[in-house]
Formats: sequence, structure tokens, C-alpha cells
Amino acid sequence: MRYFFLLFAVLVLIVIGVAGRRGDLSRHRPIQIFADMKRQLKLRPQTPNGFFASGLSSQLPPSGTIAQSKPMSVGNQEVYPFEDAPVNTGRKPGTTNFVELNPFAVSGLLLARGQQRYTIYCAPCHGQTGEGNGITKKIGAMAIVANLHDKRIVELADGEIFNTVSYGKNNMQGYAPQIGVEDRWAIIAYLRALQLSRLGSVDDLAPETRAKLK
Repeated sequence: MRYFFLLFAVLVLIVIGVAGRRGDLSRHRPIQIFADMKRQLKLRPQTPNGFFASGLSSQLPPSGTIAQSKPMSVGNQEVYPFEDAPVNTGRKPGTTNFVELNPFAVSGLLLARGQQRYTIYCAPCHGQTGEGNGITKKIGAMAIVANLHDKRIVELADGEIFNTVSYGKNNMQGYAPQIGVEDRWAIIAYLRALQLSRLGSVDDLAPETRAKLK
């Protein structure tokens, strides 16, 4: 029996020695029985590596590789979905500042697409005119819905609205999984048209159009 207690005492001392000082500061690496994925066999980019003929760890894609995504044409540029570009993030590259204006040129085609997507995804809550009186509010499913004609929202940068559409805010869910990047910007262009229809005046019209009204 005494050997049992002696063995038990030794085992306790070993456990305390290995795990009993967890959380203490030390210059030595912790003992890891299961390292999991903390120490991986991986190649760091742009470092020498003798495995490849070029001697570098970073390699070009094999010939014939098909890209997983297609670039979008934004102005005179081609932008891929993974790039840190205003069209993808709504922010100025490398900053947290939102872009002021829609990166896509506003056209009749873009507005028509925006109206279609707005009717599908936005109108159920915000209403067809953007006043926040959609069907979800009328049946009591959502008590508070933002009026998109509020001064606060009118004065928001286009990039900030894009961020809200993408990731949501308060009770509103994010729509990035359902709505493509270009369609999100199309919705914003149509929203600005809705706001302008409320805030615009006769003086904003071209002279020939103004003459027709008179």
C-alpha cells in the first residue's frame, strides 16, 4: 500500500510540475501534449524554398488555371471580388473612411436594375417609396423600420449605406450573401433617386424640361 501512495505522490508532483503553473509568465515555450494547429508545417510567402525549381515558396498558378471569379468592370478598371477596392468594401483602400459616391456610373440601366432589386429585398420593410411603411411593419413583424428619407440617412456617404446593406444594422440583417456587389450599388443608386424625388425642386430640372411643366 505504501508503494501505491508513493507512486500517487510522484504522479501528483509530475502533474503539478507540468500543468500547475499555467498562466505564469515564462521565457520558455509551454509544454504542449497536443499542439493542434498552433505549429504548422507551412510555406511562408516570398521566402527561399528548395522544394521548387525556382527556389521560392510562392509559385505562379499552373498554366490553364481557371479563376474562381470574374472581375467587375468599374470605370476603366477590372476589379476582382477579393481585392481591397471601394467597390467591394465601400471604403477607401487601406482606411476606415467610407467613399462618398457610387463607384459605378449612374445610368438608366443601373437604376432599372436597382429598382428591381430594391423591390425584392428592400420594399418589404422600407416600402416602395422608402418611408419605412412596408408590409413587415403593417403586420407588426417589425415595429421600427428606418425612413430612408430621414436627413441622417440622406446625408450618409454611399459607402456607408453599402456597408449597412452588406452587413446589416440593428434589427436589419446583412444582405451580402443574397445580393451581389453590383446589385448593392444599383440599389443605392435607386435609393438616391427616391430621395432626390422627395428633396428635388423645379430648379433642378433642365430648362427644356422645366418649360414643359409650365
